[in-house]
Amino acid sequence: MNNVVLSEELSQISRLFLYASMAIYTFAFLADALNLASRASQNKDARARATVTEKAGLFFLIFATVLLAIGVVLRAISVARVPWGNMYEYAITGTLTIAVIFLIARIFVKEIQFVSLLISGFALLTLGAATTLFYVEVASLMPALQNYWLIIHVSVAVLATAFFNIAAALSVAYLLKTAGWVQKSKLAFVKGMNRLFGSFPADNKLERLSYRFNIIGFILWTFTLIAGAIWAERAWHRYWGWDTKEVWTFIIWTLYAGYLHANATRGWSGKRSAWLSLVGFAAVIFNFVVVNLYFKGLHVYSGL
Repeated sequence: MNNVVLSEELSQISRLFLYASMAIYTFAFLADALNLASRASQNKDARARATVTEKAGLFFLIFATVLLAIGVVLRAISVARVPWGNMYEYAITGTLTIAVIFLIARIFVKEIQFVSLLISGFALLTLGAATTLFYVEVASLMPALQNYWLIIHVSVAVLATAFFNIAAALSVAYLLKTAGWVQKSKLAFVKGMNRLFGSFPADNKLERLSYRFNIIGFILWTFTLIAGAIWAERAWHRYWGWDTKEVWTFIIWTLYAGYLHANATRGWSGKRSAWLSLVGFAAVIFNFVVVNLYFKGLHVYSGL
């Protein structure tokens, strides 16, 4: 590691690309919001514009993701390693992975286009937190992280998080579509929301899609747990030590295992299933933000 050349200047250029991607993600968010508003309108001309705004939202989402990818690559070059050494790097890489997985999934599953607003919104929030709260200057990895298991363990964890995020977005769409107060209300604004949610895929379709994304995420998270234990044995000569991060990784695994078990054997479906999916993703966010910032342990690598 002594011959590694670090470049804070290049990292700042990377940061500029992240800011640019945030600006374009904002346009994607606004276009998606306008698309949904057009679908909720009773005006035929407004509904006709929905296709245009949908295409615009997709274009901005792709453009923003390309800019983000350049920013992530430049950060990797600036630190001469994979950009997964702290919360800032994990956040920008995770956001990129979520966007890419969503765009790829959108090719094969057209129905998920309705949660594009949530994906671009989540990207904005995450990148905003990363660039303002989590940013750290370039630095070499601590000895425990200087291992090829970093690439294996963290890459799979990032992928799992991406699938959990899309599943959570689909669960939110399901809960909005099936909200009783929306369906029964006589207020004009709420009726517009009802028309909007009525344009979403069928209830059972949203539920199945969320379930499938969660299955893939769970498989990847299981591998994350196993790979983490193997890496821990290599680094600290024990597979499990009840470290805070280890415990929360297992809690997340348990929540999603319970979600899948309840769906498969207990007949849990509908709103209970959707809420359990959201609880699982909330645990993922808690593990990333709160555990890294406010708990101590061998796995806490916030860099702050």
